[in-house]
Amino acid sequence: MATDRTATVTWQGSLLEGAGTIHEVGSGAFGPLDVSWASRAEEPNGKTSPEELIAAAHAACFAMALSSGLAQAGTPADRLDTSATVTFQPGQGIIRIALGVRGVVPGIDEAGFAAAAAGAKAGCPVSKALAAVPEITLDAALA
Repeated sequence: MATDRTATVTWQGSLLEGAGTIHEVGSGAFGPLDVSWASRAEEPNGKTSPEELIAAAHAACFAMALSSGLAQAGTPADRLDTSATVTFQPGQGIIRIALGVRGVVPGIDEAGFAAAAAGAKAGCPVSKALAAVPEITLDAALA
């Protein structure tokens, strides 16, 4: 069954001087969040950016995909500490994403963990949605 997820945003003013608010998301999990060009291209100053939200989505999706793959292979993870860093270059867009994961996974060696992580990177729906990003790296190791 397909699911839809929603968010509502209002932007006022020009790109450089304006500001916006992510009012809410359909789940009610967060909002309101302030966004601005400066939070995207300079310093966040307590505001978020689309890239920060993409980083959170990618880290969560990747962790879920890796957890699933490890469990299906008979080596469920005790813990996966996952990060994503999205690099935004004004005028070019998102130019790089760096995924990182440290895992506590009984019964698997480094090579097996690295292979599982590579599979999760390739198969995670958010990774697929971001396939146009020129560089997506992965640093995976057992903790």
